[in-house]
Amino acid sequence: MENVKAVKPELEFTDYTNFEAEPIHPVEGLSQRIIAQIPGSSVATRILQFEPGTNTSPNGIQIHDFWEELYIIEGSIIDLELNEEFKAGAVACRPPGMKHGPWKSPDGCKIFEVRYYSKGQ
Repeated sequence: MENVKAVKPELEFTDYTNFEAEPIHPVEGLSQRIIAQIPGSSVATRILQFEPGTNTSPNGIQIHDFWEELYIIEGSIIDLELNEEFKAGAVACRPPGMKHGPWKSPDGCKIFEVRYYSKGQ
């Protein structure tokens, strides 16, 4: 677990499009808008955007040391390992060490995601 002493910045309601869309390499069509992040850490709140046709196979299966909670705002993604589609309204809570992905999104998808560390892990 990272030694995180800083806190996320205070932020009142604002349109998420005020945050710059940053491409996530090496996946073509995958981007993020970071709403808040503890500098130098993976602790973040973001909007993850899959453009139509995005396939995250270049990133492989994901495993990380932080908690991850997600809500699909619109569209859908297909988990290529599970061969299962998850649509708008679906939620996930992934503990540290949980394997997930890769995914593809034939029609596009927008996801709200919160990453954090917990002392109780």
